[in-house]
Amino acid sequence: LMAQKAEEYGSHDKTFEVAEAGLVRVVSADGQTLLERTVAAGDLFRMCQTKDDAVRDWVKLAVTRARASATPAVFWLDETRPHDAELLTKVRAYLSEHDTRGLELHVMAPADATRFSCERLRAGLDTISVTGNVLRDYLTDLFPILEVGTSAKMLSIVPLMQGGGLFETGAGGSAPKHVQQFQAEGHLRWDSLGEFLALAASLEHLATVTGNAAAQRLADALDRANAAFLESDKSPSRRVGEIDTRGSHFWLAAYWAREMAAEDGDPALAARFAALADALQREAATIEAELLAAQGAAQDVGGYYRPDDALASRAMRPSATLNALLDGFAAG
Repeated sequence: LMAQKAEEYGSHDKTFEVAEAGLVRVVSADGQTLLERTVAAGDLFRMCQTKDDAVRDWVKLAVTRARASATPAVFWLDETRPHDAELLTKVRAYLSEHDTRGLELHVMAPADATRFSCERLRAGLDTISVTGNVLRDYLTDLFPILEVGTSAKMLSIVPLMQGGGLFETGAGGSAPKHVQQFQAEGHLRWDSLGEFLALAASLEHLATVTGNAAAQRLADALDRANAAFLESDKSPSRRVGEIDTRGSHFWLAAYWAREMAAEDGDPALAARFAALADALQREAATIEAELLAAQGAAQDVGGYYRPDDALASRAMRPSATLNALLDGFAAG
């Protein structure tokens, strides 16, 4: 529900400090009183709004996701709360516009929805949470931190109303500490798994929207590469002298190239990656040694917010062997 200044995104110009005791009244353009509240001097009055188009699209997204995933979907709405009761009126109306046969759709107050979702989580089952933005941080930060120790491994997909999409990962708040360690010790422990997952999801979205078959094959291969990456535990370590984000990216590239070379639906595309996949596997020990040798010394990238491109490239691409293979592939 982030669209069109919905919910808390639209509250900034509707927040007031009350100067004196009285009544705050919200009146429509035709003079109808929509709501009113008795206030005292010094009270803060805050109001939000949710546009109809955003709610309609939100309901469509919930049904589409539930159908695509064959997974129960829960609207986190408390019908005893006036705000949620108004939303529910629209939700129920717009659900009737969709084919919901065979879908498991629920409306639950947040406490009940949390218990339901956590019980399914403990049983190894997926659940779709239909919340808008209000509980996004709880669902995309707290849950993954409890489950896997970081929100960096979390992929957040935000479909846009006009057909686009935002694909993002978490853990941005930890970035300054990572950069400080990199500048002091030459070890960057940023975990890019969420970005790897986001890249696969964005390629899949491109394939769906444009009908690009090659993009779908790239996405499918990257999904398999991400699985291999996780199974082989190539995430960055916190300690100098062990794998960091540069090593993680090397292994992701190696697994992805291998999966593309094995692609049987497009022989020409597979042939494009065959030599690179072989070379990355053959030179893996050399590349790993070159990446590890770059650690342990202070790094100068020319700044934090605006690093120097040449300095940053030199620091982030310390393996001459890997650079030559990738540059050759790009030129080929």
